Amino acid sequence: MVTTNEFSHVIKLSEVGSHSRKLQLSADDAARAGLMARFDLAALVSLQAEISLAFDAEGVVATGRFTADLAQYCIASHDPVPAKMDEAIHIRFIPEPVVNGEVELELEADDCDTMFHDGQTIDLGEAVAQSLGLALNPYPRSPEAEKMLKAAGVKSEEDVIPTGALAGLKDLLAKK
Repeated sequence: MVTTNEFSHVIKLSEVGSHSRKLQLSADDAARAGLMARFDLAALVSLQAEISLAFDAEGVVATGRFTADLAQYCIASHDPVPAKMDEAIHIRFIPEPVVNGEVELELEADDCDTMFHDGQTIDLGEAVAQSLGLALNPYPRSPEAEKMLKAAGVKSEEDVIPTGALAGLKDLLAKK
């Protein structure tokens, strides 16, 4: 599988072996710049991962952790919002299914941490990059965000008063 991902670290399946293999990945300047653009980050100071690879009955399992020192843009002020991440990784790489025609695949909750491989290689760096993307705060807020949102007329959850049928539901919930 040839990739052009920002943080590509391709491993041949033949190199995984029968015993667990530990790898340490660290994003260089070019990879961090590419990931900043991909995930619209204000900064990505570091991205590192320590991963163990092992075969199981269904494929290759990658377990470990990644850490990142980054900043996202505030949704209101566009100011950088610093964040430090330390997240667990548990991803199963399975062969890409052969699809003839249109087939709808159903994924279960356990399948969400599944990535496909081409039978030859896996891209461990891309798995870490996708894990980073999933761990990002979808609504980063700077200390000034609440004041700016209030000035723009955006109400907080505490300020919203339910009306109509929703008001009756609130009364029912309050009685319990």
